[in-house]
Amino acid sequence: MKFLNLVLVLSSFLLLLFSCKNEPIKSITTDKDSLFNEDIRQYYFKVLDSAAFYMAKIDTISSLSDNKANFLKSREWYKRAEPIMIAYDYENYLSMNAPNLLKVEMEDFTDIKKQKPKSYQVIEELLFAEEKPLNNELQSVLDYLKARIPYMRKNHIIYKQRDRHHLKMLRDAIVNIATKGITGFDSPILANSLKEAVYNYETISTVIGMYKNTFKDNNLYESWLKEITSSIKMLKDGDFDTIDRYTFIKDHTNKQLQLVNSTAKDWGVQLNTSRALDPAATNVFSKTFFNKKMFALQGSPPISEERIALGKQLFNDPSFSSTGTMSCATCHIKEKAFTDGKPKGIGKNGAELQRNTPTLPYAVYQRTFFYDGRGDGLEGQIVGVVNNENEFHLDLNTMDDKIKGNPKYIEQFNVLYGGKINNLNVRNAIATYIRSLTPFDSKFDRNMQNLENTLTTEEIEGFNLFMGKAACATCHFPPAFYGTVPPKYDETEFENLGVTQNTDFAHPVLDNDPGLYYPYEVDEKRNFFKTSTVRNIDKTAPYMHNGAFETLEDVLEFYNAGGGQGLGLDVPYQTLSPDSLLLSDNETKAIIAFMKTLTDKDYE
Repeated sequence: MKFLNLVLVLSSFLLLLFSCKNEPIKSITTDKDSLFNEDIRQYYFKVLDSAAFYMAKIDTISSLSDNKANFLKSREWYKRAEPIMIAYDYENYLSMNAPNLLKVEMEDFTDIKKQKPKSYQVIEELLFAEEKPLNNELQSVLDYLKARIPYMRKNHIIYKQRDRHHLKMLRDAIVNIATKGITGFDSPILANSLKEAVYNYETISTVIGMYKNTFKDNNLYESWLKEITSSIKMLKDGDFDTIDRYTFIKDHTNKQLQLVNSTAKDWGVQLNTSRALDPAATNVFSKTFFNKKMFALQGSPPISEERIALGKQLFNDPSFSSTGTMSCATCHIKEKAFTDGKPKGIGKNGAELQRNTPTLPYAVYQRTFFYDGRGDGLEGQIVGVVNNENEFHLDLNTMDDKIKGNPKYIEQFNVLYGGKINNLNVRNAIATYIRSLTPFDSKFDRNMQNLENTLTTEEIEGFNLFMGKAACATCHFPPAFYGTVPPKYDETEFENLGVTQNTDFAHPVLDNDPGLYYPYEVDEKRNFFKTSTVRNIDKTAPYMHNGAFETLEDVLEFYNAGGGQGLGLDVPYQTLSPDSLLLSDNETKAIIAFMKTLTDKDYE
């Protein structure tokens, strides 16, 4: 018997020894598939299975309290899966995380798709709203998610990723938390954003832990653990309405971006340069946060000081209008942050244009142009202005001919565009100038960049309200504060606010501009307009697409009332909550004080 036991012990030892010798030593690979793909895949399976387990327990015959509890548990595990979904299953992430708003896709007159969302946000609103949930609607969403989560597990694509992809996954998760996750963007009823950000960080910590032995500098690994622990503590200790998001982003998010860069160097990898974010970004509010070339037409020549200078000349040249009296700068006046101070733009021969003149700084960080989104890129937007009978009223070929007749322009195009004077290169030069208008040097930026410490308590409070209780940042996403959605910044949103014709909110009248209704004549998109930036907003009055609001106080009063619906108007597809934000006068003043810190140096 003793001999048998000895044999078993020796066999087990040899088996263990053999297994250890044959287990591959995991290290960073720069030209091969990551050795950590299986670890990340198994973790992904675990969190998806857990989300599916609790989702399966939600049923229309169960008690509301049980359904709420199981929803929160499923949502918890979904949030742990979220960083991986954003990186490797983005379309399903968008679907499962969609707001409770009708989705309309308009490709052409014969291809218009309307789809009701079936997402976690829909279930949250059904279970936690004051009204009792409709069982048939709840069941429909449950059926979809109960099938979808296992489908995602089965059809995952975590096979061929490299270590740089996994590091980018962590970077995008960090950016997503700061710019969207902690704002209440996807927890409209419960405002569970801080707790759910913790679940995101737990996944980040788990993945970093998988890589523990690959760090050449163990202090860097320890810095990751310390930073994540500190971030989680701040989120756990915080309250949604009062947490200091300014400090969180400045002291934690930016620190984590620095750690991402240090880790890339430690691992000997480089993040992809063909994405919206600069691979070396270390500060959300720096000029180098975005990868600007990814917001230009594919194949565009590099942005250079010489092309910017040429574009600026063309921008200010009135000879490109049919009357010879109107340039881009006629409506886009630099001192007014490239707006004109009028409710609606003034075109050729004093004709009032359809809408307010939009600001141009940071316009590069949009994916669509004009308030109704009819412009595709800056170059495409220029076509609309040139052809408009109330603006330049000129064809592109005539504009080319004017340039060919100017020796000064001929010389510059010879140097910068190989002598090719055509409308594409002309438009590229003007667009290059507009793309250069991204200084990120406002008072707020300078403070976020640790260049100065000049923000007042009121201004910081205003930012925190903007990012939290006032829900401004659920549409105006940092750092450009347009409606371009993080962390991929590949789509610019449109909203229906129920904007009124004037500021007589006691007797409101809905503005009659159809907005996104045209050209496809889709009723569900009537009164939708692109979300504008709040940068330089102190210089760009009056506000809204119709220029109806003269002051920032008017704007805040309108939002605080719940938009058109909150004022009692019939706005069937309004995207803004009709409920009052319940902002006090002091809170309103603080938000305005913050927004005034977003004025760039050139316009101060």
